[in-house]
Amino acid sequence: MRPARRETQASQTDETIPGALNAARYRSLLDSLQEAVWLVDAHGLTVLEANEAAQQLLGLSSDQLVGRRIESLCVTPEDLLFWSEVAGGACEGVHTETLMRHADGHTLWVDRRARRLPADDAHPLGSALWVVSMRDLSAQRRGEEEREALLVDLRSTLESTADGILVTDLAGRLRNFNQRFATLWGIPEDLLQQRDDAAVQAWMRRSVPDGVAYAARLAALLDAPLLQSSDVIQLLDGRVLERVSLPQWSRQRPVGRVFSFRDLSDQLAASQRIEELSHTDMLTGLPNRRALSQRVEYARAIAKREASGFAMLFVDLDRFKQINDTLGHAFGDRVLREVAQRLRDCLREVDTVAKLSGDEFALLIHEADARGAEHTARRVLEAMGRPFSFDTLSFTVTASIGIALFPVDGESLDELASSAERAMQGVKDSGRAGFRFHQPRKDVDLLARMRLDHAMRQALLEERFRLHYQPQLDLASGQVIGAEALIRWQDPLRGEVSPGEFIPVAEESGFIVAIGDWVLHEAVTQAVSWWQQGRRMPVAVNVSALQFQQAQFVDRVRQVLQSAGLPPELLELELTESILLRDADEALRRLQALAELGVCLSIDDFGTGYSSLAYLKRFPIQRLKIDRSFVQGLPADASDAGIVRAVAQVGRALALQVIAEGVESEAQRAFLQEAGCHEYQGYLFSPALDAAAFEARVWGAERPVIRLIRGGGS
Repeated sequence: MRPARRETQASQTDETIPGALNAARYRSLLDSLQEAVWLVDAHGLTVLEANEAAQQLLGLSSDQLVGRRIESLCVTPEDLLFWSEVAGGACEGVHTETLMRHADGHTLWVDRRARRLPADDAHPLGSALWVVSMRDLSAQRRGEEEREALLVDLRSTLESTADGILVTDLAGRLRNFNQRFATLWGIPEDLLQQRDDAAVQAWMRRSVPDGVAYAARLAALLDAPLLQSSDVIQLLDGRVLERVSLPQWSRQRPVGRVFSFRDLSDQLAASQRIEELSHTDMLTGLPNRRALSQRVEYARAIAKREASGFAMLFVDLDRFKQINDTLGHAFGDRVLREVAQRLRDCLREVDTVAKLSGDEFALLIHEADARGAEHTARRVLEAMGRPFSFDTLSFTVTASIGIALFPVDGESLDELASSAERAMQGVKDSGRAGFRFHQPRKDVDLLARMRLDHAMRQALLEERFRLHYQPQLDLASGQVIGAEALIRWQDPLRGEVSPGEFIPVAEESGFIVAIGDWVLHEAVTQAVSWWQQGRRMPVAVNVSALQFQQAQFVDRVRQVLQSAGLPPELLELELTESILLRDADEALRRLQALAELGVCLSIDDFGTGYSSLAYLKRFPIQRLKIDRSFVQGLPADASDAGIVRAVAQVGRALALQVIAEGVESEAQRAFLQEAGCHEYQGYLFSPALDAAAFEARVWGAERPVIRLIRGGGS
């Protein structure tokens, strides 16, 4: 409400105006006015006259207004005070906005003027009359209140946004802004209160590294009122702001520009963190395989440009699983972090150590030849040779290292890592805790191996495999006492495929299990056929390590024997030493189960692996087979002769039958007999033959049926 402008009377009149003042002389004048007007008796404070507009304003008729005390029409305490002062003669007039009450009860905002009529000769009583004029402000007030509410909402919205907002006119002068804008730019409150555009713009220029470039960009935006833009601003404190600028429109024409500022620092930091995590091992903080791939590409580019090379070292911790199994994964993680730090310390700043998987690391050595790679490998072995000490526990963790050189051993990360891993595996196989360079194998064609694997699987489905049988003879009597079943494969495209070619591929892919199962079934079926003809011929079947390790292997042997009806003593299973030594306790359990079935068990290629007399004594083995590699040099090669004699002595000591394979000459046969071997097989008597040829070679048309049963001792 506006404060009333009051005029104090210098001298108060003593005249008294009667309540029935003759005010008719003013009626025509009042009715001619468009504003609502009252004529009020100053002494009695009653309404003497009210024009038509006054009646409409308040919804009261002339009869309801005339003679009514003015206090009944007042709404505010200020009005009551004013009229009491009028009655006392202390006021000259007033112009204010006040509230009036309509007849229906609602209040009205009005612009009111109240002045005392001056006395003159024609109207000597005029000084006792007051003229009150009123103009309805309700619509105006509602509009102002709506605009004020809208402005409050706009200001609230402006302050609620997460962006800093700055509004300028076309000349760049500040028109509006929110607190977020001031906070983002760090503008002091007192500077903003000054409304000094130049000072604020100068502050913003000083907040960026290149104030001149910032000012030039801002000037370019202001020179193009219709331009929409988005750019990024780097502040001196390291924060990054995104600035979006749009033209401000009013009545279909540009009147200014709206800038919005958003702090991208956290978003960029999060994106950078995500990017780092995608390239970093979480446990050790080392680069991961993805990051290593990028660095290998960079190293390739440098090497090709400078006609140099680099090395890749594949580092695998030896027996790390024992640490996890014994001490727990949390302890193992501590070890891995320590290993990562030791590997870092072995490298130059330009080199890279990355973590590929659980306990496998890769080292990228820039501009390194074989000598440089070897030097790094020795440093790693030396670092790993130092004891690890955690809490009260001290122990040693060794590592096996494979080395691949660019470009000889590969050009991409996958090729180099694969070559280095194969070299590392060679270290593992030869005893661990060392390093080895990759030796290229030009004869290995991975695509050809894939094709061979596919063809091999198709051959089993299409029944292209077959078994041949090589006779086994007693050295003393020269009679056939058994047969070894050997697989053969005639491929329509490749022709005859050697077992030495496809068996390693089958072992690598795991398909050897299916092949071994087929061989077992076919060999037992053939042995049953001979047995039913009255020809008691034991058949030996080779068992691969993977096949032997199958959980249901013993049950499968039992099922095949029972289904075919073959006496178990007519089946011999030939096992390699590696099968027996890999998990001795589990191997012993299975061998005992097989022995209980009644099958014969033998060790194939004896002497080529890690032979152990202690294991031979524990296992229920009945036969040792001397590998052909020790037979070929007989009888001239002293080393081969010594090995054969030693194996024969072991057989006698353990009461085992000893058979030699690959016998091709009479001199070899004679030496084996003299050395104490019991049996032999080889080209001297016959190669491996199909079933019909085997029968013809062993029994012939006129031969009697042979009913020899293999003996149990020497």
